[in-house]
Amino acid sequence: MLYKTRFAQVSDETAIYSLYREVAGTPGGIAREADEISPNYIAANLQKSLKNGVSLVIEDPNEPAVLVAEVHCYQLEPRVFKHILSELTIVVHPGFQGLGLGKLLFVNLLQHVEEHRHDILRIELIARESNKKAIEFYQKIGFTIEGRFEKRIDTKTGTFEADIPMAWFNRHYES
Repeated sequence: MLYKTRFAQVSDETAIYSLYREVAGTPGGIAREADEISPNYIAANLQKSLKNGVSLVIEDPNEPAVLVAEVHCYQLEPRVFKHILSELTIVVHPGFQGLGLGKLLFVNLLQHVEEHRHDILRIELIARESNKKAIEFYQKIGFTIEGRFEKRIDTKTGTFEADIPMAWFNRHYES
């Protein structure tokens, strides 16, 4: 099946909300739990990404109104961070995982920034330390580990785990 990325639009808000609720309802899907995903949360992320960042989506080829994957990141408000895209979140519908959709989103995101966003020096993300597969993937596509936030994630089992901050640098950055 042929999957394609496209830039998100305001009209995607409801479909993005449905996708996030589905992913958040799956253990280990994303940090937020399903009841933490609200229409306002989705709207705020989408607005920030459309205003000064990037949001890419992938539609279900059989049902184009249904989104099966999304990635977004955006600039933080203090001007000292204007060269950074941060708050990166990626979600892939549980029924579509393992098909390379996450890789497709990331490749297109990084390619877009390299070709069109020379004002961006770095893209930041944070990965849960137990998500070794994701950390290895991020390293393969050019992200570097920048440290550890010890005992940051409450596993809800009486233990905590670290978050791993990572960054990718745009070789076409122009200050």
